[in-house]
Amino acid sequence: MAGETPDILLVGHSKPVIVGGLTPISTLHRLIEAEDKDRFLAGVADRIRALAVAYTANKIDAAFMQRFPRLEIVSSFGVGYDHIDAAWAGRHGIVVTNTPEVLDEEVADTALGLLLCTVRELPRAERHLRAGKWPQGAYPLSKATLRNRRVGLVGMGRIGRAIARRLDAFGVPVVYHTRRANPDVPYRHYPVLLDMARDVDVLLLILPGGAATRNLVDAAVLEALGPDGILINMARGSVVDEQALIAALRSRTIFSAGLDVFADEPHVPPELIAMDHVVLFPHLGSGSAHTRARMDQLVVDNLASWFAGKGPLTPVPETPWPPAA
Repeated sequence: MAGETPDILLVGHSKPVIVGGLTPISTLHRLIEAEDKDRFLAGVADRIRALAVAYTANKIDAAFMQRFPRLEIVSSFGVGYDHIDAAWAGRHGIVVTNTPEVLDEEVADTALGLLLCTVRELPRAERHLRAGKWPQGAYPLSKATLRNRRVGLVGMGRIGRAIARRLDAFGVPVVYHTRRANPDVPYRHYPVLLDMARDVDVLLLILPGGAATRNLVDAAVLEALGPDGILINMARGSVVDEQALIAALRSRTIFSAGLDVFADEPHVPPELIAMDHVVLFPHLGSGSAHTRARMDQLVVDNLASWFAGKGPLTPVPETPWPPAA
């Protein structure tokens, strides 16, 4: 209703940028503060017109969205939105937005950092120093280098292109696999992932999660990557068959792995933690104060634009704007 102050439900942490941005333009209800969440939701459900999802671990499925008969928009933090049933939302006239672009460069920086740490064993070298071992002998020469490697990117969206630019500057050849070739991308395209895995020394994953990509990297792909191969996962833990990866690392079917994401975060398999030849990050991707604040602000801006009658700023493909006739 025009002129009506919208009721918005905040799902997840009460982040200062989100709370500070939404409080002046809405009646904000914070689910995290409710002791009895079901009772709380029952009391506000009929008034809620928007969800601000501040944490991707919160599942926003059809059953949850159906609780809000006036729901118009779900504004979610993060580029990935596999925690939201966007297809159901689209079929029921609910717009879903995410926070792309503002995190691309940060994630690309992290990807290169993880790749360098894995290839050159930088965390192991630091542990060697901190353990007081340097006076007894220098850290061994790393067995791997970027100098003789080709990187195969699995995914070539905005973040993939930002990573490829950095690899270009490092003088590292790049190829990529996606379902369809991008005519604006100058790198060689592989329509079949197995073919690319056989031809590269590093597989770097930067693609969406969800059912379509679940266990895309399985035992066969890891075997194709081979004993000198390195897997870098900046995507979602679900993209990799985690047990197959553990087996491949144990048997040295592949050389190493650098992982920023895991299948059951924040729980990391103890088998991976016990391995000294892998590098593990606690989902750092976009994790700087600068970039996270920009992502939080885009959650706010999508809702502010929507309730100002200007439409969403960054709708996901399942809920295009304006909607198709």
